[in-house]
Order: sequence, then structure tokens, then C-alpha cells
Amino acid sequence: MGLGNFGEIATFIAAVNAGSFSEAAQQLGVTRSGVGKSIARLEERLNVRLINRTPRRLSLTDDGADFFRRCVQLMDDLENAELAMAARSGAPHGRLKLSLPLALGHAYVLPVIDRFLAQWPSVSVDVGFTDRCVDLIDEGVDVALRIGAQLQDSDLISRTVAQQRMVLCAAPSYLDQHPAPATIADLTQHRCLVGLGNGKPRPWVFYEDEAEVEFMADSRLATNSMEALRLSALDGAGIGNLPSYLVEADLRAGALQVLLADYKRPRIPVRVLYPTRQHLSPKVRLFIDALIDAWGDVPPWERAPLA
Repeated sequence: MGLGNFGEIATFIAAVNAGSFSEAAQQLGVTRSGVGKSIARLEERLNVRLINRTPRRLSLTDDGADFFRRCVQLMDDLENAELAMAARSGAPHGRLKLSLPLALGHAYVLPVIDRFLAQWPSVSVDVGFTDRCVDLIDEGVDVALRIGAQLQDSDLISRTVAQQRMVLCAAPSYLDQHPAPATIADLTQHRCLVGLGNGKPRPWVFYEDEAEVEFMADSRLATNSMEALRLSALDGAGIGNLPSYLVEADLRAGALQVLLADYKRPRIPVRVLYPTRQHLSPKVRLFIDALIDAWGDVPPWERAPLA
């Protein structure tokens, strides 16, 4: 279809919406006969009759009604594409509301926010650090970062930006007093530091011969704070099952040692979530782009420090 045909489609839509060729001609700034000829050319090319013409009113044929719906959708799509391009070229402004996991947000997202604010002086950021799954719509959150399984929410768009894994580890001071476990079953003989999710202990997941195995540790210390579990592990209080983004630096420094390394551990996605909208505002789009650019293909917690 040639580009000139879009003018005929726009004339057809205007005539249907106006209810007469005369009214459409006034709206478009052309003659009534010009409107009639444009629609006649469209009907001839399509080889269907679109409009029933009477002295008092216009009415659509069945083919015309179907074509009208398609044309309206086409023009809406074109308008949306134009608006999206305009938004891309606009500088971000206003207040951006974020919801971030506590430990991950503090260590690896806050530096991105600081650089983002320095780059875009017309943007302000409100950050809520929580491991709770907030309701983005009800709480007016623009962007959330979440770790784990994807939420089944049709009102949210989800994009995986990194992967992390759980690491079974302990401090050398603990291992000096307790022989390192050789199997999952050996963990029952150790002090285990357990994380809580929704008030319940989280099982430790391993793969043994490609089969998933869950170990439910019995612990004298259980908390919903991964940072607290990390500090207890560093103090030699027991074995922790801790996220890689929290302990990679400790492992490289030798402050913690990996246990049961022969067992595979599942990779856990880190996702950006934002409400479903046809057009992201520049502040939301550019912040997500900034986070992805800063993290890259290898998340920052897995990169070796510069010498």
C-alpha cells in the first residue's frame, strides 16, 4: 500500500466519525466532493462498498464496519509510535518511586541511583528498601527489583536483568572447630543459620544427580535478614545459605569458604518489574536502561575487583 493511501484512510475515518461528507470536509479543510472522491477511490481499490450513502446520513456496510475497526487500530498504532518516539527524545523529570531488596539494593542499586541523579538533575527519587513484595499499582511504585520466581500479574511487565545463586558457606573459624560437611545429610550435624520467608524457614535447595533435593535445616538462629545471617556466618556462628551478591567479596577474601561445592545450585533470576503502560515515561525507561548498562552481562557481584 502506498503512503498516499493513508490520506484516504484518514478521510474515511473522518467521514464515519462525522456522519456526513460535508462535516468531514469542514474538519479536514477540503471540499465535500474531495471527500467523496477519496472514499470512492478507496472502495474501488478494495473492491468493496464501505459506506451506504443516503441524502440524510451515512451508514457502514458490514465490510465497511470491519474495515473501519481495522483502520482505527492502525491510526492508533501510528499515533502511539509517534508518541513513543517523542517520549524517547524527552529529558526525564519528576519523581521516580523505587522499591528495592534490602541488601541487593544497598550494595548494587544505590550507586546506580546516585549516578542517575547526577546525570538528570530534574529527577528526584524515592526509594523503599524492603524484601516484601509490594503492590506496585496500589503503592504507586514506578519500578521494583525482585529476586526469585516471576509473579503472575498481568498488570506488571517483568524483565530479567541478572542471575544470582545461593552459596553454602562458613567462616574458617567455624570450620576449625567442625569438620566440613561432605554430603547434604552431614548438615544435620552442624549449626545452620536459616533465612525466613513470610515467617517460615526457607529450605536449602541442591541438585543431586540432576534431581532437586530440599534440605530443611533445624536452626537456633533464623531471621528474615540475609545481612544478619552473613554477619553471623562471618562470626563463626554456623553454616549459612547466602545469596551470591552478598558473599562473593567475602569468598574472594577468604573470610568465608564454599561448602558442598560438588552439588549444583539453582540460578535465581533478578527481575525489574514495572506497571503495564503503553509508553514508559523517560524517567522510568532511562533508569531501567541505566541499571542494565551498569550491570552488563556479568552482574557486578561476580566481577573480580580491579587490581
